Amino acid sequence: MPPILKERAEELERLEFQMGVERGRLAMTLDLLTDALVMVGQHGVYCQSARQIGKPAMDIQMITDCLGGAKELVSQVMDEMRRKKGELG
Repeated sequence: MPPILKERAEELERLEFQMGVERGRLAMTLDLLTDALVMVGQHGVYCQSARQIGKPAMDIQMITDCLGGAKELVSQVMDEMRRKKGELG
């Protein structure tokens, strides 16, 4: 188990209990991606682009876009799982 999951084991267990194992793990993934976005955003304040004043460096912008896209995909999977569960239940 990765160290971050060991640190947040109680939160993961709570989410798995509340939402089921699959959706709970996806919810934890969303939380981790959100935390990563916040950290990258804070770093972007200090790593400014030389070409685009007031914007983060290009690599920071690319990382932010990738993390945001990953969050959106996970959220869509969770919505689809919820929808299918509703159809079956």
